[in-house]
Amino acid sequence: MNEIVQVKFLEVQQSNTYINLIKQVLQKCFEEENILDKNLYISITLTDEHNIQKINENYRGINAPTDVLSFPMFDKEELQDLINRKEHVVEDILGDIIICIKRVKEQAVEYGHSFERELSYMVVHGFYHLMGYDHIKEEDKIKMRQKEEQILHKLNITRE
Repeated sequence: MNEIVQVKFLEVQQSNTYINLIKQVLQKCFEEENILDKNLYISITLTDEHNIQKINENYRGINAPTDVLSFPMFDKEELQDLINRKEHVVEDILGDIIICIKRVKEQAVEYGHSFERELSYMVVHGFYHLMGYDHIKEEDKIKMRQKEEQILHKLNITRE
């Protein structure tokens, strides 16, 4: 597999528009983090509120729907070791991202920007969680937000 993403649809209508946008966004993420040659890929599932709520409860103990969930396959140190390797890396999954399409639509309206911008943000946000970033501490949140906004800016995906 040379694809950097596998997109699955769970109880939401399949859309080539969504797939193409996700591929474009992740291509830029992989380029920015210099991991295009690392033979890694991401699994993204686009789903509804019911399914994301079940996943959220099963894995986080939170019985409520959410907008995006990320499940990294490596901790930050393991991932950095993998990125620093010079030799060819056997294909591996960077992690899984689950996105609730209904929440993306609602948040686009709530924040006053396009569906494209909100879906792109969810993908970038999930990607940086897979890369070991978080937003619990304020200083970590600042680093993560800067990386997210840099990707969206380079893709010319604005809040308007």
